[in-house]
Amino acid sequence: MRMPEFWTDRKVCVTGGAGFLGRAVCARLAAAGANRVFVPRSSEYNLTQADDVQRMLADASPDVIIHLAAEVGGIAANRERPGRFFYANMAMGLHLIESAREQGVEKFVQVGTVCAYPKACPVPFREDDLHCGYPEATNAPYGIAKRALGVMIDAYRREYDFPGIYLIPVNLYGPGDNPDLHTSHVIPALIRKCSTAAAEGASRVSCWGSGTVSREFLFVDDAAEAIVLAAERHDDPAPINLGTGAEITIKHLAGKIARLCGFSGEFQWDPSYPDGQPRRRLDTARAAERLGWRARVSLDEGLARTVAWWKANGSAAPD
Repeated sequence: MRMPEFWTDRKVCVTGGAGFLGRAVCARLAAAGANRVFVPRSSEYNLTQADDVQRMLADASPDVIIHLAAEVGGIAANRERPGRFFYANMAMGLHLIESAREQGVEKFVQVGTVCAYPKACPVPFREDDLHCGYPEATNAPYGIAKRALGVMIDAYRREYDFPGIYLIPVNLYGPGDNPDLHTSHVIPALIRKCSTAAAEGASRVSCWGSGTVSREFLFVDDAAEAIVLAAERHDDPAPINLGTGAEITIKHLAGKIARLCGFSGEFQWDPSYPDGQPRRRLDTARAAERLGWRARVSLDEGLARTVAWWKANGSAAPD
């Protein structure tokens, strides 16, 4: 059962609301009845700075904060900017949680990352194993920063009864995703490469790594639905995984995308580049039990919708 009355007259602040996931969350909020949504823009508020966070919250005066803003990228970006990714993500969450506590918000939703899980985490990843080891090295600074914010949510609940919750989505994808080959994740990068190769009649597409590692992917609209449901229903700092519970190797994924894009050539895998974490698959039982939520969009359907979007909008998509 939805609770549309939950959003009636509540003021909601969605950091990162103009981004890929943020746009989907704002659309879901509107569908749920939220009509007082504030989206801070980076040109007006630098959320890594405490003064700007306090000014933003004074302007928005939110009842609910959904914190999606992040600095993130693929393996290449994480390798080049580990310090920045740690600082920016840690600072934004740190200042937002503390200022939200001071203002007495009714609910704070912290969205984490699957990158926070240990590199050698048993599969499927269970929430209770989150702190049982160090993350995979290529994105550890980003993952640790996001993991630390989950610890902060829990600590603030125990000391201040702070109404924070912590969600851990797997890799997201869907229409509107970042297509920049330097900063994007694997699905938009493969779609762009395969579409370009098909259009140019190229016989090969080059890819990082061995292609043998596995990943789990969640369609962005499914993630948005889970986040809004969690804001309505969940009132516990214990983390909740958000995913499909299904994994696929990158080679198999590349084959699916190639067929959708009309690319019939070969993939040239370069194992001199890092693969990242060997496997990723989440245990999603807690989300089903506590939120009554399960992902609806299959990978095949989601990829088809994403490729269709790229074919219609790719040349105009921002880099």
